[in-house]
Amino acid sequence: MMNGSTIIFYLLAALTLTCGLLSVLTRQIFRAAIYVLFALIGIAGIYFWLEYDFIAAVQIVVYVGGIIVLIIFSIFLTQQTGEKLAMPKNDRKLWAALATFCGFALTMLQIYQHNFNTINVDKHAPTVADIGHQMLDINKTGYALPFELISMLLLAALVGCIVIALRIKPEQT
Repeated sequence: MMNGSTIIFYLLAALTLTCGLLSVLTRQIFRAAIYVLFALIGIAGIYFWLEYDFIAAVQIVVYVGGIIVLIIFSIFLTQQTGEKLAMPKNDRKLWAALATFCGFALTMLQIYQHNFNTINVDKHAPTVADIGHQMLDINKTGYALPFELISMLLLAALVGCIVIALRIKPEQT
């Protein structure tokens, strides 16, 4: 029997997956950015559902409030928002499908190889200081490496926004 919490999870997961898929399949760049916005909001909702309030707030502030707004501004400043993007070439579709499959296979491999044993955790609510120490800890249980990888992801998003903002000169015939 499904309770309200399970229904909320499935609704948030459906929102996230549907918007993520639509962002890839649409040919209008502004709509793609809006779909990514709602997918990231769905992920933040899942964090709230898991009671990871700090991470959910960071998700909203950094990704929804920062990256997506930056992408939308670069689209508005440079592109014709109503124009459709060109259809991708078949070889690009093939490479994208191959990259997607490899990423999915790697993720599934990591999930199946990981031992999901529960550990004894203190029941006290974490403080910002506890989160900061855990994020910057370089030991096995620390998150210094993922913290640095997220920094590189944000840098890549910034470079992507610059690429979107570049004006392409029309070909002279």
